[in-house]
Amino acid sequence: MADSIPLNPVRNNSKKAAYYNAARPVRYQSEDDISNLDEMPLMMSEEAFENEESDYHTLPRARVGHRRRGLGWFLCGGWKVLCGSCCDCLLRTCRRRKELKARTVWLGCPEKCEEKYPKNGIKNQKYNILTFVPGVLYQQFKFFLNLYFLVVACSQFVPSLKIGYLYTYWAPLGFVLAVTMVREAVDEVRRHRRDKEMNSQLYSKLTVRGKVQVKSSDIQVGDLIIVEKNQRVPADMIFLRTSEKTGACFIRTDQLDGETDWKLKVAVACTQRLPAVGDLFSITAYVYAQQPELDIHSFEGNFTREDCDPPVHESLSIENTLWASTVVASGTVIGVVIYTGKETRSVLNTSQSKNKVGLLDLELNRLTKALFLAQVVLSVVMVALQGFVGPWFRNLFRFVVLFSYIIPISLRVNLDMGKSAYGWIIMKDENIPGTVVRTSTIPEELGRLVYLLTDKTGTLTQNEMVFKRLHLGTVSYGTDTMDEVQSHIVQSHAQPCSVASSGTGASATPSHTATPSAPKVRKSVVSRVHEAVKAIALCHNVTPVYETRTGMAEAEGTEADQDFGDHNRTYQASSPDEVALVRWTESVGLTLVNRDLTSLQLKTPVGQILTFTILQIFPFTSESKRMGIIVKEEATGEITFYMKGADVAMASIVQYNDWLEEECGNMAREGLRTLVVAKKSLSEEQYQDFESRYNQARLSLYDRALKVAAVVESLEREMELLCLTGVEDQLQTDVRPTLELLRNAGIKIWMLTGDKLETATCIAKSSRLVARSQDIHVFRPVSNRVEAHLELNAFRRKHDCALVISGDSLEVCLRYYEHELVELACQCPAVVCCRCSPTQKAQIVRLLQQHTANRTCAIGDGGNDVSMIQAADCGIGIEGKEGRQASLAADFSITQFKHIGRLLMVHGRNSYKRSAALGQFVMHRGMIISAMQAVFSSIFYFASVPLYQGFLMVGYATIYTMFPVFSLVLDQDVKPEMALLYPELYKDLTKGRSLSFKTFFIWALISVYQGGILMYGALVLFDQEFVHVVAISFTALVLTELLMVALTVRTWHWLMVMAEFLSLGCYLASLAFLNEYFGIGRVSLGAFLDLSFIATGAFLWKVCVITLVSCLPLYIIKYLKRKFSPPSYSKLSS
Repeated sequence: MADSIPLNPVRNNSKKAAYYNAARPVRYQSEDDISNLDEMPLMMSEEAFENEESDYHTLPRARVGHRRRGLGWFLCGGWKVLCGSCCDCLLRTCRRRKELKARTVWLGCPEKCEEKYPKNGIKNQKYNILTFVPGVLYQQFKFFLNLYFLVVACSQFVPSLKIGYLYTYWAPLGFVLAVTMVREAVDEVRRHRRDKEMNSQLYSKLTVRGKVQVKSSDIQVGDLIIVEKNQRVPADMIFLRTSEKTGACFIRTDQLDGETDWKLKVAVACTQRLPAVGDLFSITAYVYAQQPELDIHSFEGNFTREDCDPPVHESLSIENTLWASTVVASGTVIGVVIYTGKETRSVLNTSQSKNKVGLLDLELNRLTKALFLAQVVLSVVMVALQGFVGPWFRNLFRFVVLFSYIIPISLRVNLDMGKSAYGWIIMKDENIPGTVVRTSTIPEELGRLVYLLTDKTGTLTQNEMVFKRLHLGTVSYGTDTMDEVQSHIVQSHAQPCSVASSGTGASATPSHTATPSAPKVRKSVVSRVHEAVKAIALCHNVTPVYETRTGMAEAEGTEADQDFGDHNRTYQASSPDEVALVRWTESVGLTLVNRDLTSLQLKTPVGQILTFTILQIFPFTSESKRMGIIVKEEATGEITFYMKGADVAMASIVQYNDWLEEECGNMAREGLRTLVVAKKSLSEEQYQDFESRYNQARLSLYDRALKVAAVVESLEREMELLCLTGVEDQLQTDVRPTLELLRNAGIKIWMLTGDKLETATCIAKSSRLVARSQDIHVFRPVSNRVEAHLELNAFRRKHDCALVISGDSLEVCLRYYEHELVELACQCPAVVCCRCSPTQKAQIVRLLQQHTANRTCAIGDGGNDVSMIQAADCGIGIEGKEGRQASLAADFSITQFKHIGRLLMVHGRNSYKRSAALGQFVMHRGMIISAMQAVFSSIFYFASVPLYQGFLMVGYATIYTMFPVFSLVLDQDVKPEMALLYPELYKDLTKGRSLSFKTFFIWALISVYQGGILMYGALVLFDQEFVHVVAISFTALVLTELLMVALTVRTWHWLMVMAEFLSLGCYLASLAFLNEYFGIGRVSLGAFLDLSFIATGAFLWKVCVITLVSCLPLYIIKYLKRKFSPPSYSKLSS
């Protein structure tokens, strides 16, 4: 049926219509259509849409390949690309991955496996004993800054190049490396301990000789493993037996797919029927399993028992599997291992953690390259002015080392200490209690984010469903009128005649089912409410569990024993919506008390037990958007087909009505998740006919799913509409104001969830991720390139609308139109991706990083969010109901979603602005002393002699100026309350204006000006005391630096004032005690500082004049700028 649908054009264009409408079946469009597809224009603008000549090859992605790669490209970074490609190629050759194959696994016989499968160990470590030191050193020295320091430090071992003392170069470098190595070693030890703990967990393994204990890491493909209740499943297994008499068990999958609801798994019927566990070794059987795949929601395989005549064949699906990292929630299970280690679904969906580097570090790395270039140019100028005489090449290198302070090594130390300080400040903030900084290297990233990718379940929502609305067409019941529903249920069960009439109303007269168009008798409100509640109580996959009973009491309970106390009963299902509906039916009087694979029992308000036989179940799928059940009531023998589903799926199935569409819209606007409930009564003959056709379709080998769906669809016609339900998924505290705050800050929010499309859309509306007035474009399911092409063109026509797309459609679009899809999606105010696997979440993060070059943040709370969190530039984990896996893997851990507002607006903003100021100030500190050195060398006939040496150079970067400079980490331009009130301030940070080549150039000019004034001023004013030039210029330099800190600070803190006076005191003390360092280098031949000289008034006023001339003009410029062109934050603070 689907094959005959023609492909329709997006617009009425005769030429294109002729092409698109070629009535060819989609299934056979292979090579021919794909080759012609590039002629089909996927336009990115209105003008291009009208252009007949434009084709796919004119798009930006296609043009990338046509760039010329010449010498310029090679020098400007092309060599990096080539080296990277060669290394990747070499790594791929060395670590060639074994091809994943389908397999035949014999029960309990690992030795029969034809292939060698990976070990079942968990390994999260980055390094081993051999690779730790080289790995850490590589991570450090791949940055130009650190590599530069290493080369300069090594040069001091060459006598002809030695400028100063070795410790002045090696001590800071050694300190930085030691701190880094200790930090990495601690992290590695923690990871090793966690892995060892997981790999050492003991499991019972079934052998011919009985049970043996085996470590998790020693489990092999083919082993029969026993997993107890509340124990983690150690590897991917096929479910063979359970202690539950029903032949099914529940598992918890929160660490695999992020869903907190229990999933029902069914044992293989052939092995479950065996009398004893030991009989598993008396049969000859094997499992055929497909090759390992990423998809955690599907599986195809077969179970075959060969020692029977004829052999028994059973098809295996996802309901027969137990994936690794899930937890058994009921009974004891036995399974045969089919995938281990790297081939398990959980590991395949986990990306390798990477060493994250902040954007600020990359920007500083670029600036240090510019400084190095300036340093080399300055050295060449000095040698050129010498006239290239003598060993000029050696002199050139000496000048390079002499000017090496232009790139101060203290930059790395100061920034690392600053990052640690920011982390401490974040964790001590009382407004966001419980926040933990796990990665201390990237706090500035919190201030540069453009995209926030968030999980839904447990992150935006509490995953707690509450039944809110029941609508019957003419009457609606809300939370305040549920007592009326309860009284109607009590009334209907108190009068047996009304139950009979209401229960058999549709089937009492055969003409009603035979001729649906015949007029119906209008039912009373009581009978309609009863029918609706009964349908809700029966149409689901919920199982009641009685927790307080030991062992398997709930499975062994007799019918008479089913009226357990309500407080002992909990419900489990694959969807929290289902549980909310069943809890609501219990609250109004109709209680689900027992369920197994073949029957379920309801208790009425009067205590009567109604037993129903389950004949068929049609589970919910994302394609059908509905679920159905056929039940037979034992007391009356009635057979009824109940169905519930999304309004889009049910609208064409139910009989004509004039209220459904309107009421669904009303509920959706309230943020409720709607379900339409309908029923159809079947005669015995109708059901027998259906069952024979259904079983025949299920046995077919080709197009099984299509044939089964077609048979079920034959029942789904003219169903009686019973009611419309509305369930609310409660949002986390303050989700709406937090999302609004982030949007106003210029952050684009994408919601990536493994949940259903309807649910995701509903939450997007209720959380105000999508504004009420905003249109939503739901991307239709696409399966090939043609459909993706048409749908993208349709989406391109929409303006300012949110996008909702499923994981399957996303995968198809990314295969053919990656660039176009990302470009269109980035223009949307909000994007919702539903049915996303963990790998897809990480893939979307990487796509945004590649295509937009903006910083991304991922936030989630479950094990399925770990890949996304690790892939993002900044990962935030929430400690919630789904465990701590996401929290432990994240860079930052918070306790509630609302805390992200303060974390970004206040701490992220402050961290970035403080680090930008600190970095530039430290570079200014290096540039000013290099400018003074250049002036000094030029006076001494361009000799490569150091102006300051030994302790003075170390002291200048540490005790004399470090405390005031480092106190910039306490600076703030606006108060935290103001930053939260005006999130627009955050938007400026994403442009990177606090640290750019423009600001760097301004600081360089300031450094050259101040360095020149200090040196020339010292020489001009102290021409008679030339031997004291070191003390004179150094005193003025230290005072200038202290005043420059005061000029930079925007909000004073008592620690800043203390740091200024402490540094000044340290310097004055050193003048008295370290006077031997104040001679003019080696040319002074032992000239020492005269203490009586610095005590004179002339010395003091001349130093003050030099300092004022270097600083006063800058104060005046700053004052004028703030008066006539104030920055945005100063307007708010005033």
